[in-house]
Amino acid sequence: MTYFNELRGLTKSIPASIVDFSLPRDRTSPPTQASSNFITNKEQGDWAEDLIFRAINETSKHYIAVRYGKSDDLIAGESGFDQFYNEFQDELDTIGKRPDLLVFKKEDFDSSFGCNISKIEHSKIDEYVKKAIAGLEIRSSAFLIDKYEEEMQVRTKIHLNKAIEIRDRILSEFFDLLEHPKKNLFIDILRSLNKDTINAISFRRPSWSATDRLLQLTALFKELKENILVVQKKDYLSITPKIEDIKVVYKWTEKFNVPHYYFQVFFDKSFGISFKNILSLISDPEKEGEYYEIGKDIKNQNKTTIKINTRKTTQVAYKIIEPEHSSVRREMGRGRLLFYVTFEKGTAYLDIDNLKSLLNIEEF
Repeated sequence: MTYFNELRGLTKSIPASIVDFSLPRDRTSPPTQASSNFITNKEQGDWAEDLIFRAINETSKHYIAVRYGKSDDLIAGESGFDQFYNEFQDELDTIGKRPDLLVFKKEDFDSSFGCNISKIEHSKIDEYVKKAIAGLEIRSSAFLIDKYEEEMQVRTKIHLNKAIEIRDRILSEFFDLLEHPKKNLFIDILRSLNKDTINAISFRRPSWSATDRLLQLTALFKELKENILVVQKKDYLSITPKIEDIKVVYKWTEKFNVPHYYFQVFFDKSFGISFKNILSLISDPEKEGEYYEIGKDIKNQNKTTIKINTRKTTQVAYKIIEPEHSSVRREMGRGRLLFYVTFEKGTAYLDIDNLKSLLNIEEF
């Protein structure tokens, strides 16, 4: 069975409410204006791609990374952007979405094309692309994941302990009130609450007020629920494929039959997951919540995004040296100025064993 046939089998189990593969993709119109924040995010993404590109080519004895993803320095509002954007939409409809990088065995690398084939007419490189052993989509995130994990663990511990403390107080000081037939269901809820079950606890907060003690009990239940909700909040950073990209990545794999991967680059580490595994996750409703969530992403132009728990993915870089950064002034039409941040240098230290396992290769 070919790689693409495996993907096609998985798509049959994905609910149409998540991705409906029977419908054509929605073609989007070019944005009319870019913001400083958008350009900074783009610069950060370009840096992350360069970081992984350099890490592979400086570390590997057997493989070479090649720039492949369609990109341009033009931004919305500049002359020529609309043409570039519409050509990009045309390409999505014909070959799908190119990954940012391709990885070739050194014996398959064509030096006449070089390490950047992103601007070569695709008809000239179709057969060459099929020789790649992996396509890498590089995403970036402006977090230090170790710092985030540390602070989330502290937050969870504080609010878990507070919830347990409130539970114990209610059961010891207000048990007699809860024995009333219309209130005793809360006894079972409270007794079932512990560190292992708190993420599954749900109840409608009561609003009793007939006596002072009932008012106190209502206030305690309010505080209890507030702490439970904090514990239940998403406490992990994610690899973030957009729902709208699933179809166009799938189309690219259909044409080239090359295994596809997402890498998420943080400022201290990087994690990866295969596109095949992403399809497998969203085809299994039991995995939602623990392995991934789906929702609108404000930081990603409010687009619907699959947020995959990095704890369920593979660490591909165990250490990253942060880049240098500087401010840039860019003059747009009508004298409009944009100021944004650019990034350069930095180093990613690859976890070779994890990378070999993820890419299903025996040597690197």
